Formats: sequence, structure tokens, C-alpha cells
Amino acid sequence: MKTNYKMIISYEGTRYLGWQKQAGQCSDRTIQGKLENVLSKLTGQEVQVIGSGRTDAGVHALAQTVNVHLDIQMTSEQLKDYLNQYLPEDIGVSSVKIASDRFHSRLNALEKIYCYRIYLGEGKPVFLRKYVWELAQIKKSLGLGERALPAHDYPLDLSAMQQAASLMVGPHDFAAFCANRRMKKSTVRSVSEITFNRIGLEELHILFTGNGFLHHMVRIMTGTLLEVGLGIREADSINQLIQSKKRELAGTTAAAKGLTLMEVRY
Repeated sequence: MKTNYKMIISYEGTRYLGWQKQAGQCSDRTIQGKLENVLSKLTGQEVQVIGSGRTDAGVHALAQTVNVHLDIQMTSEQLKDYLNQYLPEDIGVSSVKIASDRFHSRLNALEKIYCYRIYLGEGKPVFLRKYVWELAQIKKSLGLGERALPAHDYPLDLSAMQQAASLMVGPHDFAAFCANRRMKKSTVRSVSEITFNRIGLEELHILFTGNGFLHHMVRIMTGTLLEVGLGIREADSINQLIQSKKRELAGTTAAAKGLTLMEVRY
């Protein structure tokens, strides 16, 4: 008889094509594929691991929730140890627990929290380069070069960014922040909170909490907020942008490497 296991995993997504296996792709290039390959060797059967949601290529996870049905003679702790022994060093399992047979990591999720990290320092962030988007790179991607910004005590106009973020909070049709232009399902989502945490003088973390996020939604929201912070977009334009439902009117898609899935709430 199979048991449903709920697992919390973390991964550094730099070398992967994202969470989900795709037809025609090598399964070893995805997080889901790596987990399924290890578990299939353990059980001698094909295994399907269900994730709480997809993460894009290059995106990281501190606490991704997954579930899998297995027929094994192992305790939860032994299963965790086995996975950590055979998974690559950039994927780790922090928790394995027996869940109810009906638990589904995606369908039962209530909220997800993502963090986007922006590096504001002048030096080269050698040891952070895989986890942050650097302000110099942001300016270059927006064609700003060394453009002088309005005088602030911070490299970004944080007050304007907070004002813009407040207009993104709530239930909205976020079609303008969705990279999938052929989306057939509803693009309505509810964002409950967007907060900004200054980490010393060199980092800004933007935390997004919501009941679900569309393809590239957090990264497009981040890119849009950064354009506000850099003075090339007005904060009060967000309402009109949301109402337009047009992706081309929203900001740039922030680099995948700065994004981490922090928590999934049930």
C-alpha cells in the first residue's frame, strides 16, 4: 500500500531548466526529474513527484513543498537521509512527513511567498552573483547606463516603489504581468502583501505573498517596481497598467537568478 509523503525541499536553481519536467527535455535538467529519478531507482517503479508550483529556469527555492506516493519499507527519516545521499549537492531535503492520502501539494496550497533580491552595492558581488540582480545590470537592461537619478538617500526611490506596490495588492486581473500571452485560464490572482526589506546598504529584498502567481508574474512585477524606483515610470500608473491587461505596457522581466520561493502555506 502506498503512503503519501509530504516533503520540503530546497534547491539552487542555476543549472536547472526549472522545476517541471518538459516533454523532449532531459529529466536530469529539472528539479522534478532529479527527484523522480532517485525515487524510481529506490522503488524500482516509475514515480511522480508533485510540486506546489513551477519555478522558472534559474529560480531558487528555500522551501518548496512536494508530495509523492510511495510503497517503501522506510521511515520518513530514512527516506530523507536516502534522498540527501543521492541527490546532487544543489538539491536538499529538509523535511519528510507522512501526509493524508488526499494531501496535494499544489491543490491544497493557500499562499506562497517569494523573495526577490536586488544588489545595490558598487562592487562586484562575487559570492552573491547567483542569487541577486545587480543594479548595474538592471540599468544596462533598461538602457539607462550611468544616468543620474533624482537625489535620494538610497539608490532607488523606495517611497515611490512602496506606493506602486500598494496598488498591486489585492485581487486583480494580473494579465499585464503574465508572460503567457495565450493563457486560457483565469489570470485573476490575489496578492496579500508586498514588503521591502533593506539589508544594510547593499541589498534590497522584495517579498511577495499571494494565493498564486502567473508565469513570470513576480519577475514582471519586480521589473515594473524597479522602473518606478529608477524614475522612469510613475507610481500611480499601476492602476491603469492593471486595467489595460497588456503585457507590453508592464516593466521588464527581472532576471531569474534573483528570485527564491521562500515558503508555501497550507
